[in-house]
Amino acid sequence: MATNLYSGHNKTTSSIYIFVIIGLCGSFYLLGTWQRSGFGKGDSLVMEVTEPSSKCNLTPNLNFETHHNGENIVESTKVRDFPPCEANFTDYTPCQDQKRAMKFPRTDMIYRERHCPPKEEKLKCLVPAPKGYVTPFSWPKSRDYVPYANAPYKALTVVKAKQNWIEYEDNVFRFPGGGTQFPEGADAYIDQLASVIPIDNGTVRTALDTGCG
Repeated sequence: MATNLYSGHNKTTSSIYIFVIIGLCGSFYLLGTWQRSGFGKGDSLVMEVTEPSSKCNLTPNLNFETHHNGENIVESTKVRDFPPCEANFTDYTPCQDQKRAMKFPRTDMIYRERHCPPKEEKLKCLVPAPKGYVTPFSWPKSRDYVPYANAPYKALTVVKAKQNWIEYEDNVFRFPGGGTQFPEGADAYIDQLASVIPIDNGTVRTALDTGCG
């Protein structure tokens, strides 16, 4: 008996849910129909906004030209012209000036570090090119060759003659890509590293070779 009462209660509850759902669906349908008929509040607002107004005043002959002062902008961005420095400044490098470096203490080789000049000592001129300066070679030749006239000093070719860093040939400097660690070139050096550490599979991404230093 209790089971029959429970089932009847469930049927009544289900019927109520069905009627509620049907009522909601019908309400939404009627609301949508009312909106589509043109009498909805939303449509009336749209009509008011889109309806042309007789009070709108259009300004004729609008001027679209710029009105900022372009002359002042050009003057403020004008490139400054610097005079050339004296001829003895051909090899001048601001932060590596040897004459200035010798004024610093020798303790811990401080005088060998980079010492950039303060603002009041900075030059306001253009460092001149060496006498006989020529246009550098285009890439990729410029990677291995530099005209001697652009850096007319052979000291490194003598001091580093056995280390294969730089060579002087026919008025040009040639960089074989060797050096103390690369006597046979960088490619051979990389192959030598690969024979010692596993670099092919990406296990080792960085190798530090301190050399003689």
